[in-house]
Amino acid sequence: MKSVQEDLFTLGGDLASELVSANVPRISKAHVDDLEKTIDSIHDRLNPLRRFILPTGSDAGAQFHVARAVCRRAERRVVALAKIEAINPEAVPYVNRLSSLLFDLARAANQRDKVKEEEWTHE
Repeated sequence: MKSVQEDLFTLGGDLASELVSANVPRISKAHVDDLEKTIDSIHDRLNPLRRFILPTGSDAGAQFHVARAVCRRAERRVVALAKIEAINPEAVPYVNRLSSLLFDLARAANQRDKVKEEEWTHE
C-alpha cells in the first residue's frame, strides 16, 4: 500500500495549492481507478454483506475501521472545502474510494484473523 501513502502526499499538496496557478502533482482519475481495482480484488474475496456490521474485530481489523472513520471525516472536510474553493475534482472521489478500500481491508483482516463480523441489530 505504498502507492496509497504516496497518493496521500500528492493529495495533500494538491489540496494545499491553488488549482489554476500552482504547478504541483495532482490526484488524477488514474489514481481513483487504481483504488477501484484494488477494492475489486479485495471485495471479490469477501462474504457478501446482508446487514450493517459494527466496526470491531481483530486488532488489525479495528485499526482499519478507525482509519476509515478518519478518512470519512477528511472526506467531509474536502467536500466543505470544495464549496468555498476551487479544488481538483478528483480529490473527493479519491478520498471516498479510499474509505471504501479501508472498509474492505478491515473486513479482510477480520476474515484472515478468523474474527466473525458482528452485525448491527437495532432494538
